[in-house]
Amino acid sequence: MKQTTVNVRELKSRLSYYLRLAKAGESVEITERGVPIGRIVPTAAPIEDRMEAMARTGLVAWNRQPLAHAAPLARARGPRTVSELLIEDRE
Repeated sequence: MKQTTVNVRELKSRLSYYLRLAKAGESVEITERGVPIGRIVPTAAPIEDRMEAMARTGLVAWNRQPLAHAAPLARARGPRTVSELLIEDRE
């Protein structure tokens, strides 16, 4: 995946341009005073590309092996899902 680096000021003045790059499949790294602070990545990028990008920034440690599916951490009793129960609890 191709990557472009841009500082905050440039990003603010040309946001549409950098969003077009992301739509085209390019990753855009955002810096502040030369220090990376964020990244715009295309949503259609394969999970491996997204994991690689997060590993480069130090957000995750990844051994480059295929990701295993994890079992759900919680199950709801009854017909409703955990997310439905959480939404109800927030209201």
